[in-house]
Amino acid sequence: MKKVMLFGTFDGLHKGHRDLFRQAQEYGDYHVVVVARDVTVRRVKGQLPQFSEEKRLMEVERVDGIDEVRLGVTEGDRYQVIRDYMPDVIVLGYDQDHFLDGLFMMIKDEDLGIEIVRAAPYKPDVYKSSLLKNLQKEEMVVP
Repeated sequence: MKKVMLFGTFDGLHKGHRDLFRQAQEYGDYHVVVVARDVTVRRVKGQLPQFSEEKRLMEVERVDGIDEVRLGVTEGDRYQVIRDYMPDVIVLGYDQDHFLDGLFMMIKDEDLGIEIVRAAPYKPDVYKSSLLKNLQKEEMVVP
């Protein structure tokens, strides 16, 4: 069995997320998604996500083809989840920058042999959570 792992905020699932999950399914048989904790999102993006970590976790759990979903860590070694699951492949979103600073080095230093794949974007000018969130705010403004 070939394990695939993904990380993300997944703040309101949209077609871009669904395409990321579809691409990940091409790399293996068992798919684990790690959903970012609220405190992590605030630290990385400077604001809380629109939906709580519990709501985001539940939404990802409903996606066909995802075998396991868990919340990320808030303290300690943020890469421990990778050691715990030992995926064969980690699929990164096309715009995913956070979490990568030490990821490549950790995999190399510990000789884990994990393949890292960057997913292709799916209509990034339309299906990006920050763009969709801003569009929703604009639509709620009354002239």
